Amino acid sequence: MASQKRVDEVTGAETTGHVWDGDLTELNKSLPRWWLYTFYACIAWAFAYWLVYPAWPTLTGYTKGFLGYSQRGEVAKDVAAAKSAQNSYRAAIAAMPIADIKKNPELFEFARDGGAAIFGDNCAPCHGRGAQGAVGYPNLNDDDWLWAGDLESIQTTISYGARSGDPKTHDTAMPRFGLDKILEPPQISDIANYARSLSHINVDTAAASRGAPLFADNCAACHGDDGKGNTEVGAPNLTDGIWLYGSSQEMVMRSIETGRGGMMPAWTGRLDPVSIKLVALYVHSLGGGQPEPEKTAPAEAPK
Repeated sequence: MASQKRVDEVTGAETTGHVWDGDLTELNKSLPRWWLYTFYACIAWAFAYWLVYPAWPTLTGYTKGFLGYSQRGEVAKDVAAAKSAQNSYRAAIAAMPIADIKKNPELFEFARDGGAAIFGDNCAPCHGRGAQGAVGYPNLNDDDWLWAGDLESIQTTISYGARSGDPKTHDTAMPRFGLDKILEPPQISDIANYARSLSHINVDTAAASRGAPLFADNCAACHGDDGKGNTEVGAPNLTDGIWLYGSSQEMVMRSIETGRGGMMPAWTGRLDPVSIKLVALYVHSLGGGQPEPEKTAPAEAPK
């Protein structure tokens, strides 16, 4: 690289004196004024921004700026505004029986959307994002319910749970026929075959025949003589092909041996009453909800 300053014949600008490869010359031209003014304005803007908004970290926090702006504070304002906008809906839901909320399209839409969000935060870890359930966790999309699937029953189950320790919880339990030596393993196997046959599963017919009287003596009190269950005690329907822990011979035998005794937490105290209503309405709307039971008028007293 040679160093030789001169005036460029084409542009009339002085060169820097730097030449590469014999003919590449660097011109010494000033930057355009508009570019320089823009650059200076950006510097001034940066200093102004540092003074007005939070900018620099300090040993105890950060500079607050003259405006005292905080993005966290803005988010808190937005959340407060959203809650304020919901207050009228939540107040109406709090004052209305849950069955009547479904009759108000606007209120029901708000309840269902709010319930879906609450369900996703609190219930989905067990029941799944789509409420499809898993082994040991009920599918909430079908119409098979241990403790009934009408709105009030769902609200009660969410509020107090199952075997949760709450005084109002669903606290019925299936006997542990195997662990407590109530029945012998061959008898449990026969009952399992019979129970599975009620759902039209291919079973050992001889074993199912032996299991029928054992079922009548030990299981029919809760599940019914026909095996269709009883929502009063949380006894599942054994005839619909829906099995919480699986329908294989091994899994049904294990249920009879151990009684299972799954637990659902009580959400009273964790969720406010309105939120529990919202979740109940959302779950009921998934497609498996049952209609409200008809309430009969009390009989007149004899005259």
